[in-house]
Amino acid sequence: MKKILEAAAVAPLVRLPFVNRPLKEEDQFRHDLVEFGRLLHLQGYVAATDGNLSVRMSPDRVMVTPSGFSKGMMQPGEMVVVDMEGRKLSGCYNPSSEIAMHLTIYRMRPDVGAVVHAHPCTATAFASSGQALDEPLCSEIVITLGTVPLAPYATTGTAGLSESLKPFIPGHSAILMANHGVVTYGQDLRQAYLRMESVEHYARIVLAARQLGPSRSLNAQQLEELIEARTRYTRNGH
Repeated sequence: MKKILEAAAVAPLVRLPFVNRPLKEEDQFRHDLVEFGRLLHLQGYVAATDGNLSVRMSPDRVMVTPSGFSKGMMQPGEMVVVDMEGRKLSGCYNPSSEIAMHLTIYRMRPDVGAVVHAHPCTATAFASSGQALDEPLCSEIVITLGTVPLAPYATTGTAGLSESLKPFIPGHSAILMANHGVVTYGQDLRQAYLRMESVEHYARIVLAARQLGPSRSLNAQQLEELIEARTRYTRNGH
């Protein structure tokens, strides 16, 4: 059962090489980071200056939110551009202190175009209690996320954080970080943000199911059918 559910996390993912975007889209990247940062704040997934977002501008440049800013109060001109080693190329402020985590994901996943890190309450509670979100309780979650593993604790802003995530990055699109929060990623910011919503929604479902009584997981045959459906939806662009 566990192997089937883990396969659901990766089986239909499209691994396409990243397509370089024209520089003229830089303004759009800036506005997208502001907009999705605002959504994270409105949903209560971040508080104060928590969280960070980034987009891959080209194979060797990443735009990331500035350190120490509320994600609900950012302006387009405040974004920071770094190279793949984290060196600042442009911007008046420092990049997020967790830029190394973003760059690790980009290096390991050439199909990823955006990364979102936040602290949604219910999902972070699971991470803080040492529990992964790997119960196949909801068909929609199996299709959109598969499993959400739990990476071991590592100090924020250190190389150890990237190291703790590395085993999980290739096979998942969302990861819980023990006693920390959640990181999600996708082909663009919209997909990365929606995956954050899905993780928190999934966490609420699991918590509610446990409160109501013994939960009923999907069986192996049902999981295999969902994996086939996910592959079909991905192929057809649904």
